[in-house]
Amino acid sequence: MAAPTRRRRRSRTAPAVVALLATATACTGGAPGPGSVGASPLSAPTSAPTSSLPSASTAAAAQTPPSTSPSDSPSPSASPVTPPRADAFDVDTVLGGIRALAAIGPRDAASPASDRAAAYVAGRLRAAGYRVTLQRVAVPAGVSWGVRVPAGTTVDVVADPPGFDPTQPHVVVGAHLDTVPQSPGAEDNASGLMVMAEVARMTRQQPGALPVRFVAFGAEEARGGNGTLYAFGSRHFVAGLGASERRAVRGMVALDRVGVRAAAVPVCHLAGAGTSLADAIRRAAVPVAATRACVNRASDHVSFERVGIPAVRLGSVPYAAYHSATDVPTVVDRGQLARSGAVLWAWIRSLR
Repeated sequence: MAAPTRRRRRSRTAPAVVALLATATACTGGAPGPGSVGASPLSAPTSAPTSSLPSASTAAAAQTPPSTSPSDSPSPSASPVTPPRADAFDVDTVLGGIRALAAIGPRDAASPASDRAAAYVAGRLRAAGYRVTLQRVAVPAGVSWGVRVPAGTTVDVVADPPGFDPTQPHVVVGAHLDTVPQSPGAEDNASGLMVMAEVARMTRQQPGALPVRFVAFGAEEARGGNGTLYAFGSRHFVAGLGASERRAVRGMVALDRVGVRAAAVPVCHLAGAGTSLADAIRRAAVPVAATRACVNRASDHVSFERVGIPAVRLGSVPYAAYHSATDVPTVVDRGQLARSGAVLWAWIRSLR
């Protein structure tokens, strides 16, 4: 989580959001994803007319057994179709995205900087082949990590694969866009956003058995209530789901602070909630990375658990630069980013 700089109260949506909403509207046609091709129908063969009774020579030929000469060769069989495979997780691409977001600076949810971050993430997801839409979210004024912040609006960036039906079984993967006012938020939470974007790219190239909906949530950072008024974007997203859409979500994973070096990737569940999803993720990750169980109530996964949707948080390793101006790209570790991505990818591939 990062600390926002002081900003005047805004009464209207920032210009970057207006431009972003216009771009998203133009992209809602659900264009086919990269690599898709249309198949031409095959025409049926036309039979030649025949007489109702065969001639004697025809009847004789019909009784002659087929030739078994060695010169006869079998018809060639069709080549097996190789399923698509995703390009490997690219840590350099992830680090480049973290640097780009941190360069924007602190990204309080009600600030133009947050709008620029949303535009950047939306562009990455759209380039990967997703249908990107924006959900506008109202954000209250308050105090974020000791700094007063204004009321305003932010957005949830929602990326769906072509042909996605939210009433059919699927999972949700999310990461929050905003920071606290003091921090450029390389770890909190550019790391989560960019690992999500890279795994989204892989999932589009190699879809699994269950569709995945990727969401960059606005306004996760607390704005008062002694740290209890938070996760406004994910609460808004969940509140907008109909009953059939909620039932269709088989699980949700929030990526929040996934780049600080550690011996294992934290897989955290909400206290008092079931651990079946966390256990499934840890089982899937066994061949690729070490994980550890933990309990956490401070990210967007909480919004889903509150309505009965199984949810976990990936990440939350403590670090000295937390919520400070020193949360810069040098804080994150290449190996931990790769391990976090590997855990998420292993779980997505294990879904049935």
